[in-house]
Amino acid sequence: MKLKKLSKKITNNILPYSKQYLDREDFKSVIKVLKSDYLTQGNQVGKFEKLLNKEVGSNYAVAVNSATSALHIACLAIGLKKGDVLWTVPNTFVASANCGLYCGASIDFVDINYNNFNIDVSLLEEKLKKTNKKKLPKILVVVHLAGQPASMEKIFNLKKKYRFKIIEDASHALGASRNNLKVGSCKYSDICVFSFHPVKPITSAEGGAALTNDKLYYEKMNMLRTHGVTKNKKLFFNKKNHGDWYYEQQLLGFNYRMSDVHAALGISQLKKLNKFIKERNKLALNYSKLLQDLPILLPKIEKGNISSFHLYIIRFPNVNLNTYKKIFNFLRKNRIFVNLHYMPIYSHPFYKKNFKFKKFPMSMKYSKSAMSIPIFFGLKLKEQLYIKRKIFEVTKRYIKNV
Repeated sequence: MKLKKLSKKITNNILPYSKQYLDREDFKSVIKVLKSDYLTQGNQVGKFEKLLNKEVGSNYAVAVNSATSALHIACLAIGLKKGDVLWTVPNTFVASANCGLYCGASIDFVDINYNNFNIDVSLLEEKLKKTNKKKLPKILVVVHLAGQPASMEKIFNLKKKYRFKIIEDASHALGASRNNLKVGSCKYSDICVFSFHPVKPITSAEGGAALTNDKLYYEKMNMLRTHGVTKNKKLFFNKKNHGDWYYEQQLLGFNYRMSDVHAALGISQLKKLNKFIKERNKLALNYSKLLQDLPILLPKIEKGNISSFHLYIIRFPNVNLNTYKKIFNFLRKNRIFVNLHYMPIYSHPFYKKNFKFKKFPMSMKYSKSAMSIPIFFGLKLKEQLYIKRKIFEVTKRYIKNV
């Protein structure tokens, strides 16, 4: 089929940058819980947590209602507080930094490597060397952007030297691995956080999880997600022989629980994770072949890494803001719902009003050129060909020497 005819055939379909895939088993799993006696605080959350641990090789998991909640309780479990500092990268969703503000801590950033979009370890090391010991970070939130793992073993070596804690914001990266080690194993981190939002590798509709190999962090996060309350007799401060009605609030916690309905969907989706990741990598390979001759930069996966390809991010180098807008609007007008992941956190009004940060040139350069194009389970080759055609058209129209 010729590309011209193909483009006409599918232009009525909106192609989002990502979306969920649900099958009959997903619906059946949710309906089964809806017909049961327990919509929440039943046994599905515990089952989901055990399956997550088995999938990635961690010891403990705490499922919650969002990855934002997971980041928050992870910071609290580590003991982040006023006077402490949290570092992360600028080119991430605001939750990666906001979790520190929730705890009263200060925020600072480390710039990224422009080629892989993740934290630049050399810049991290340089910043650690130059920072006063009293202002060193208590927590470093490492983001695996788009699903590509960061250089965790190198960051872990810096952790041992400078004694900070590591939270992996792996919201994009369930199913990813580095040197045959799955993201979420927590070999090189204290806590790892996943998201199960509909656009992520698997979905529970809304939801998240914090994984760890540290029993004390697990017990604290477990309480924090449910008002700081425990019914575990082994953890009671009051050791008297109480009745079965007795419970203790030991922390100022939150209602961050995941319901059994959401967990049931998560369990069903997790069974398909390997199939989803395999398909996303196949789609990414297709794009890399289809787009290789266009005047754009394509994502580079580092040796030893397997990305979850939550996002497929292309870049239009050396374009100004006006041209970027024209490219963005052209693709949206043609039903290709591209997006930017992400604007630098420090560029948002809230952060500009309340904080002062120096410039982070690679993150700014990235944000002026990056665009996420559609990648999701179920995306068809003819749709990828259509996307290729429209990107070709827009580059020919707006980028010189094409």
